[in-house]
Amino acid sequence: MHALIRSLRQDDEPFLWQMLYYASHMQEDNETSSDAAKNVPELNKYVQGWGRKTDVGVLALHPHDERPIGAAWIRLLIGEKKTFSFIDDSTPELAIAVLPDYIGQGIGTQLMEHLLEAAKEVYSAVVLSVRLSNPARHLYERMGFKVVDTAINRVGGESFVLLIRFHCMGGWGDADGPLELRAWP
Repeated sequence: MHALIRSLRQDDEPFLWQMLYYASHMQEDNETSSDAAKNVPELNKYVQGWGRKTDVGVLALHPHDERPIGAAWIRLLIGEKKTFSFIDDSTPELAIAVLPDYIGQGIGTQLMEHLLEAAKEVYSAVVLSVRLSNPARHLYERMGFKVVDTAINRVGGESFVLLIRFHCMGGWGDADGPLELRAWP
């Protein structure tokens, strides 16, 4: 399926909570609501207050009715917000999820392509973590991510830490809000 892709906005935060629920596999932890992520300090930092100057993200919309079906975003998590996949204070962490009914239809690939294109305009690298059992690791490696470490994740399992480096093409300049992406056909 060819999704419509647009930049994430502040008013997309409610959908990001739902995507965080899926990205962090909370259903495997017997959680039944995306609201659960709001109460987990290790997770809520990925979404809470979306729209900071350094936040970059994209939203996938169904091509027929334009309802959200997936999202990918990056956020700097520094200081007390550092995660086990922390690289340095200038490398944001990526989160991505697609609604279960749309997995395997190329939506994740489209999101990653658009997000990484935007990210390389302002960052020199992006990091993410993925559980060892998650087949999405192959997508990340196809996009250019390399395994740089393994770590124990928030539920006590093992995750890969993957990193992609690219040449930084731009910077934040005087932007007041999240980076606006150019339109794609």
